[in-house]
Amino acid sequence: MDLSPENIRLMVVGLITLILSIAVHEFGHAIVADRLGDRLPRLDGRVTLNPIAHADPIGTLALPILFMLFYGGGVGFGWGRPVRVQPAAFTRKLRMRTSHMLVAAAGPAMNILFAIVISLAWATLLWAGVELNVHIQTGLRNAVFLNFILAFFNLIPAPPLDGGTVLAGLLPDRMQRGYEEYAKYGIFVVLAFFIIPTLSIVFRWPAVQLYNLWAVDLLGLMRLPWA
Repeated sequence: MDLSPENIRLMVVGLITLILSIAVHEFGHAIVADRLGDRLPRLDGRVTLNPIAHADPIGTLALPILFMLFYGGGVGFGWGRPVRVQPAAFTRKLRMRTSHMLVAAAGPAMNILFAIVISLAWATLLWAGVELNVHIQTGLRNAVFLNFILAFFNLIPAPPLDGGTVLAGLLPDRMQRGYEEYAKYGIFVVLAFFIIPTLSIVFRWPAVQLYNLWAVDLLGLMRLPWA
């Protein structure tokens, strides 16, 4: 456990980044559900970017802090309070399963959008000749990469992750019964990613590739230290 001033600074920056990234993710679910006619997220106060509205005491605070304390660095992992939705309230212009899929996909999509906004702001400052020290650039790099990681992790096609709902929305009707049987074991698929570290390549590899293509090759920003 490293409690040096430098590591504490990295932890604070990392925790703030994670909290904001989780808020953006949950806001994506809430705003799309609201636009599709479900008023429950608005009644719950979730159609907002206020991080307090989306924070989960364990997933947003306790677990990320413990992770950073024991593993060091400024990149943590966590989750927010799930956005409650009523699929039956969605607009009839789309199939209920399609609307539910769009709500689920909105969370990862918002993380990718957030990463793009951060990286564009970062690149604009550098192009304008603003001097950013290595600590600030490291924090920005971690923020961009974290959001790519959150996006691809949540797209793993296993309930209760968003990818499970996206998969259900894409499958034809004749495969829905088989999917429902698979969904019963979705939580075990998710747990496998935490128990078997090598499985992380499933979401880390695309996150690294997207970061390198977008942030490094196109924008000329700081490269990931391991890439």
